[in-house]
Amino acid sequence: MKNKENQMFFSTTEVAKLLKISRIAVFNKIKQGLIKAEKMGRGYAIPRKEIEHLLEKNHLSEKEKTEINDAVEKAIKEYGEAIRLLGKE
Repeated sequence: MKNKENQMFFSTTEVAKLLKISRIAVFNKIKQGLIKAEKMGRGYAIPRKEIEHLLEKNHLSEKEKTEINDAVEKAIKEYGEAIRLLGKE
């Protein structure tokens, strides 16, 4: 079993799990330059420092979380029936 604390590079699969996104999304972010990675064979290796940077950047403050929750509640209140009908299509 790998010791993640001492790991210098992560695979796209590991990064996808950490960021809670798909592996394809990781590849797309690498291609767009949003994630710095090194090409290794047919895959990519993402440095630990890049992971730490990504995780810090993706962290939301309590205020931001509250604002998002309020916006979602407002959207559901105003458009809930339309959203429900669209979900059936």
